Amino acid sequence: MNLPSHPQSPAAAGLPEDDAATLRGIDGCELIDLILPDMNGLLRGKRITRDALDKVYADGVCLPMSLIATDITGNTVEETGLGYDIGDEDRICRPVPGSLRSVPWAPRPMAQLLLAMEDAAGGLFEANPREVLRRVLARYAARGLKPVVAVELEFYLFEQRPDADGRPVASRNPATGAPNRSTQVYYMEDLNDYRGFTDAVAAACRAQRIPADTAVAEYAPGQFEINLKHRDDALLACDDAIYLKRAIKAIAQQQGALASFMAKPLVDQAGSGMHIHVSVLDDEGRNVFASPVGQPADALRHAIGGLQRSAADCLLLFAPNANSYRRFVLNAFVPLNTCWGYNNRTVAMRIPHGSEANTRVEHRIAGADANVYLVTAAVLAGMLHGIENGFDPGPPIVGNAYEQTENLTPFWRDTIDDFLASDFVAEWFGAPFRHIYGQQKLKEMRSFNTQVTDLEYDWYLRSV
Repeated sequence: MNLPSHPQSPAAAGLPEDDAATLRGIDGCELIDLILPDMNGLLRGKRITRDALDKVYADGVCLPMSLIATDITGNTVEETGLGYDIGDEDRICRPVPGSLRSVPWAPRPMAQLLLAMEDAAGGLFEANPREVLRRVLARYAARGLKPVVAVELEFYLFEQRPDADGRPVASRNPATGAPNRSTQVYYMEDLNDYRGFTDAVAAACRAQRIPADTAVAEYAPGQFEINLKHRDDALLACDDAIYLKRAIKAIAQQQGALASFMAKPLVDQAGSGMHIHVSVLDDEGRNVFASPVGQPADALRHAIGGLQRSAADCLLLFAPNANSYRRFVLNAFVPLNTCWGYNNRTVAMRIPHGSEANTRVEHRIAGADANVYLVTAAVLAGMLHGIENGFDPGPPIVGNAYEQTENLTPFWRDTIDDFLASDFVAEWFGAPFRHIYGQQKLKEMRSFNTQVTDLEYDWYLRSV
């Protein structure tokens, strides 16, 4: 599929004014990280010197096309057709204008810059996660609609080194030196004790123009959540999340800790989610979801209905990894259904408490391990699909959804099959993307299933 020539390709050397201003503000900048987020959300790319940056803006930089769909271990997935089948070809990757930002934790002045990959014809490579989201947004724009998006990310802080078995070790409270053992959700003392970490993250966000809003201690020892403010540009909202995640990991490492966005790192503790908040504006800037509690606007009802209809097709985007499925357990504030409700954390699609004008949907299915561009694309596609088709979500759940609905337990193999067979995915994200992403995950699942786990030795080595 050939899309229009990249609008971000300058004809001659020179940075867009926003990026030039950012660079001027990084006194003595010596190095720039060129970043291409892959389908797993891992950041791949190159590090260049400052004197090479003008050439990157003028001509782009070459990276292997297969990088987009490498597996979680960094290996090329030949089944995608992007490896040996095409000679492991390079593609031109060009800067995303306005994405140049500082790297404030670096030991010497540095910047970082997002890249977008082109296809062989010079258009945008349609399987690039950022471009998948861009195409969904184009369908909103064609209807005179604009999504407003905010991202919430949960994560754990562990000791930097795992134990002798490779398992995570509870972080030590910086104030007391004792390992974190207790669960004190929203506990202010935890935030005070970790002020050195949260202050450093806040400072990094200010330096990078990341609109971080709130930090809270979450529902497990050493678990935190940092929220981003809403944006009326969903691409920028996801860019913010990419940079925030990188900052959190880097600052944790500097302070002798490990920040993990693994969906379920501890079997007996809460998992980490990625919650996407969405409202939708019409061409006059009015929120089409605006409505009083108990009297949902038609657009709100239909959007939720679309999310319900597309949830199974898109679950692989929300839960991409083997560990993702450990998170779906009862009574852990994780949706085991596709129901909805007002101010209710037991449902999949929550309408948070707030003013009528600020009515929005909080989508709660995805884990923190997922790719934020793909999760947001799936949420927005499901909502618009529902609006266009007038789907009915049924009545909202009042009270405990776990006791009122059938609690489903998803399995990775079934989710991959559903994704590869999905007409919805092919229509909204493209058949090439469906094939590449589906084959990537199928290869990861097969590789995962070849491993012999410690539990198998515990259960079977002597007993059978």
